[in-house]
Amino acid sequence: MQLGLSVSDSDVSSFTPLVVLELADDTKAEAITWLLNRIRDKQKNGGAELLVDQLLFPAQDGQKSNPNVFVVGSTLQRLLKGAEDVGLFKEFQDGIMRGFTYANRESFKDFYGDGEGFLSDAECQYIIKHELDTLRAKNEEHVPGYPKVKLYPGKSVVRRLQSKGVLVQYFPLHNKEDLKRLSFSWYKKIKLSFQPLDDIRHYFGEGLALYFGFLEYFTFALVPMALIVFLEVWKRCSATFAYGWGTLSRKKAFEEPRAGFHGALGFNPITGREEPVYPSSKRQLRIYLVSVPFVLLCLYLSFYVMMVYFDMENWAISVYNENPNFGTGILLFVPSIIYAVVIEIMNLLYRYAAEFLTNWENHRLESSFQNHLVLKVLVFNFVNCFASLFYIAFVMQDMVLLRQSLATLLITSQILNQVMEAFLPYWLQRRRNKKVHKRMRRVMGDKELPLLEQVQLETEMNTYLGTFDDYLEQFLLFGYVSLFSCVYPLAAVLVVLNNITEVYSDAFKMCHVFKRPFSEPAANIGVWQLAFETMSIIAVVTNCALIGLSSQVKAYFPESETQMILIVVAIEHVLLAFKFILAFVIPDVPKDIQVKLAKLEFDSLEALKKRKILEAAET
Repeated sequence: MQLGLSVSDSDVSSFTPLVVLELADDTKAEAITWLLNRIRDKQKNGGAELLVDQLLFPAQDGQKSNPNVFVVGSTLQRLLKGAEDVGLFKEFQDGIMRGFTYANRESFKDFYGDGEGFLSDAECQYIIKHELDTLRAKNEEHVPGYPKVKLYPGKSVVRRLQSKGVLVQYFPLHNKEDLKRLSFSWYKKIKLSFQPLDDIRHYFGEGLALYFGFLEYFTFALVPMALIVFLEVWKRCSATFAYGWGTLSRKKAFEEPRAGFHGALGFNPITGREEPVYPSSKRQLRIYLVSVPFVLLCLYLSFYVMMVYFDMENWAISVYNENPNFGTGILLFVPSIIYAVVIEIMNLLYRYAAEFLTNWENHRLESSFQNHLVLKVLVFNFVNCFASLFYIAFVMQDMVLLRQSLATLLITSQILNQVMEAFLPYWLQRRRNKKVHKRMRRVMGDKELPLLEQVQLETEMNTYLGTFDDYLEQFLLFGYVSLFSCVYPLAAVLVVLNNITEVYSDAFKMCHVFKRPFSEPAANIGVWQLAFETMSIIAVVTNCALIGLSSQVKAYFPESETQMILIVVAIEHVLLAFKFILAFVIPDVPKDIQVKLAKLEFDSLEALKKRKILEAAET
């Protein structure tokens, strides 16, 4: 990004803005001065030692713009030292991924001169986010100008300001040139080829790159319907990606409490810092006395809506039987379409309720929050989306209606997702872009102020909430394909077509609809791997049962239904055994990467031994 801003209190005349920090427009002056001083102060004094400057937007349409918008950057030396602090792994001269250290920086591959270009934009922005997040209160009892916003020694300043609404948002800026190149290679040039995953990782970070890698792999796996092995092989692909990106052997930093976590002030026995403490017994009571009953109530409502759908289905069939014509034939599909729309609405409403409940449970760590949220959402979505199909398949045993319902639910959900995820965001963003450009041109005339315009545009963009909803969508599509694949094989073709358009729509959204998200280092797809594996086990049982219920199989056992059941169960056990054997035989990490990891561990132990010998010799 060829943009520079003057920094009055730094020995650097200009810096590249990497992160935007927006405070509330009515923030007290003393709070702003205090925060900026803490950001600029030296590390040894408890500061972040970053560069920060204010952006002044001109008045627009007679209204005063928010004066409290700042851009944050850093010197290259500070970023390189920060890379060591966050534990980045980079390729060493010997080809092995090693933890980066500033002292040995010249021994790393691709480090030339002063290190310009050694760190990606995403890594630089991640380092700045880490430094801001770990900016801790010292002896202040409260935020200056806000006596009620208490501070505890060791408490994250940024998280505290964010939870109290003083800090509105902070996000990484897009790099126009890099974004243009990525857009062209990713989605603007339609071609039959793999996605530029390394470029995606370089720009957005490992978490998003792994999602798009999984989306690509899942789509290709659907072509031969190789669903029984594809999750095991994906683990190896994931490990290969993560090792090449330096996250497979990266030690996760000590997890800080969530911004929304609250409780009485106490001491953390691990860090020794003062921080809020909340009894786990109270959390458990909230979970089992409120959250669990609420989930059960929602499941009951889902079953009730399902029975209403079947009543509508019976009514449509009776109307068709009384007067079969083109109109009543179309009417047969109406209940399924309405039900599919209702399912999407219920999933959306439940998603908000589940997030509210999980937040109310007051989990200390973000990982715990995410695990409880995923569990709630997966249970409800599984029942809400698939209960009617299971009922048709195993209670009504109507394979014709099962195929019709599956096709209608799948196609309707895909159309709704494409409208909500592709066309609507594209239309809204075009309107927003035109509005901002027009406003800035009216205020500034012919003057070119690309940074002001860019920041103004990006502050109004929607915030990307993470890969949760993207993985959830793929999980449900995987269920439609795998659970009833023997009844409706065409589902795989529909999902392949959906995922091809999903790549392009998601790529466009990430590049032009959402604010650029901070990089999230990830070694795998996390709890979603377990979710997909569980679905694949259920799919084996479901398909074996459906095959056993088919009239063709029953014809082979006209007199002995028990024998047929035993054979189907035996086949199901064999397939499950084969699946678990494959999981045991196929290592999660390829052999060559295992060797590199072992060599890294050996070198670390040898270095530790040498250090102990030197320390002993000195004493």
